[in-house]
Amino acid sequence: MPIEAKRTSDDRFENLPGYGFAPHYIEDLPGYEGLRVHYVDEGPQDAVRTYLCLHGEPSWAYLYRKMIPVFLDSGARVIAPDWLGFGRSDKPVDDNVYTFTFHREMMLALLERLNLKNVTLVCQDWGGLLGLTLPMDMPQRFERLIVMNTTIATGQSPSEGFDNWKAYMRTQADVDVAALMKRGTPILSDAEAAAYGAPFPDASYKAGVRRFPELVMTAPGMDGVDISRRAAQWWTNKWSGDSFMAIGAQDPVLGTATMEQLRKTIRGCPPPMIVADGGHFVQEWGEPIALAALKHFGEL
Repeated sequence: MPIEAKRTSDDRFENLPGYGFAPHYIEDLPGYEGLRVHYVDEGPQDAVRTYLCLHGEPSWAYLYRKMIPVFLDSGARVIAPDWLGFGRSDKPVDDNVYTFTFHREMMLALLERLNLKNVTLVCQDWGGLLGLTLPMDMPQRFERLIVMNTTIATGQSPSEGFDNWKAYMRTQADVDVAALMKRGTPILSDAEAAAYGAPFPDASYKAGVRRFPELVMTAPGMDGVDISRRAAQWWTNKWSGDSFMAIGAQDPVLGTATMEQLRKTIRGCPPPMIVADGGHFVQEWGEPIALAALKHFGEL
């Protein structure tokens, strides 16, 4: 049976401030046939390096608009997909479709389809919860990491702030995404905040927004715990690439304490760049982060 899904009209993505990237789509990923997955694909197809930028909840590829140009200036290719349920990707309407495995398998299939190599994983929030479990299954594709405000969920709550966020979202079947983003990131203009809300015309498009907080693995038996525990061991014992960490210090959910624990998990991860004014969506301070990462990697 095909999965019923909503598709946000293209006109809602016109003239977004600071975002002029052309959409790219795949509609026939194995196991996801009929669901259209969107991704940004900028820079040379034959570039030596590729930056894979994974967003979280409730954002989309728009989150990386300040970092993408910096990566492109280094001569790299940049891929920024939207998870199903977010951005310009299709949005299954049934909340129960959304599982850790559903999203993880989709991204693995996308990486195989695009045949990405020499990848720098750039991740935050669910982009890390999911993304940090990918390299162990295709280590030949990944060489570097830029990690921001996220965690590897192995069966316990990451913070009291997360518990409060999860409880709040349970009361918000039709959460105002633009207002949510503006509240968490006061530096956003009204037009930028509205761009975050553009994918979601009404509540029927927001199943993914509702579900992602519920999917964070806070109990041992949840879907994704075993994979995430294996991933944590892999980052500690097997990872041999270069890493860069940036932390939005004002994040009440996945802030400095949580990130310090993650840093200890990632083999060879150096002390983080602290963005003192940065919140959870620290990519909104993304240009200096991207520049600092390139400098760390020896490219500036």
